[in-house]
Amino acid sequence: MKVRNQFIALACLLVFAGLGFLYVRMWVVQKPSQIILFVSDALSTRPLTAARLYAGGADYRFSLEGFPNTALLRNSAEDFAVPDDSSSATALATGKRVSHRLVSSTGTGKPLATILEKAHESGRAVGLITNSRLSAPSLAAFYAHTPRSNDSEGIALQLFERDWIRIILGGGGGDFLPENAEGDWPGRRKDGRNLMAEWAAQGVEVVRSKAELEQAGSWEKGRVVGLFGSGPLAYANQLESGSQQPSLADMTRRAIELLRSDRLRGGRASYLLVVDASLYANACELNQAERALREVQALDEAISAAVAAAGDKALVMAVGRLGTGGLTLSGYPLRQQKGPEFLGLDPAGYPYLTWASGPNGPQPGAPAQRNEPAAIVQPSGLNTAEDMIGVGIGPGSERLRGFLDNTAIFDILDDSL
Repeated sequence: MKVRNQFIALACLLVFAGLGFLYVRMWVVQKPSQIILFVSDALSTRPLTAARLYAGGADYRFSLEGFPNTALLRNSAEDFAVPDDSSSATALATGKRVSHRLVSSTGTGKPLATILEKAHESGRAVGLITNSRLSAPSLAAFYAHTPRSNDSEGIALQLFERDWIRIILGGGGGDFLPENAEGDWPGRRKDGRNLMAEWAAQGVEVVRSKAELEQAGSWEKGRVVGLFGSGPLAYANQLESGSQQPSLADMTRRAIELLRSDRLRGGRASYLLVVDASLYANACELNQAERALREVQALDEAISAAVAAAGDKALVMAVGRLGTGGLTLSGYPLRQQKGPEFLGLDPAGYPYLTWASGPNGPQPGAPAQRNEPAAIVQPSGLNTAEDMIGVGIGPGSERLRGFLDNTAIFDILDDSL
């Protein structure tokens, strides 16, 4: 009898403990109503340090360096130790490791549930931003499913069909237009469909400039699609005052404003916004250091804009995807050196900035490249083996600690929905 009573008491204790956990989890611990995820290849130690020195010298600090929570992220693919764009983005978007060239799907073609799909199912409004092409695998992993990461036409069609995505902003407009499209953008669709015109016919507000984006948010369907270029958008160091292309910070701020409005949320009380900052990787593939370093600054400006627009109760995370090109700042610059001083040679005649691989590598029969040389010549910079950085602020971000697999980012987001 005594043993039985002890078992009954233990069972009651476990039940009360479980109920207590559920009470705390569901009612005491409040989930953030606003979740913003930044993804960029710029978030690893070497480019972040080089960009800091370039931006303002050794004492300069980026806004993201003030985030209280930090982790290093392991990012191997299922088949290779070094991932490609699609496998690394899929790990973040689905919490699953896949092989190269797979976009949120298994090798057998089975779709993997993405964090955007789960956010929609949980009742959140969702939005997407990129400064590259909307159909690029780095962003497509959050909404599309395909074993062919280079199928831009099919991926763009999947984005068109996701009518629950309320904000879509970025480049790659040619993937939504037919080859014979009239206008200033060359179309790339072979099926003859003009998806931009079809969006407009459905009552979706389609905008093509910064000014139109600032005025957006009044159309019937409460959805905004912004396409600001036929391909990737202009680099940050190409944007001039009065440009009709919005910056990454402009798109981020405006998307948050729209997602916070009742009309764009469609009556939903919360949202998830994914911001893909891919132009850094584009510059690295071409061994263009100044553009790459300026893109790190543009990313930080967008993160700062997000924190200011969303408030201190939002969950904001910025995570690295993969390393590209192997950009390194070497030598012994003075603490106050910054900007263009790093783009040439040091006093001893050696370059400050070098690459591991890319088009600046040694060419047969040609003199050695002096500025920004690459050790190995390749058509474009190769992906590199390196842990990426994850930083966060707001409820849920305290789990960014120590060394984590990049698949943990999905779990953190999923638990915050």
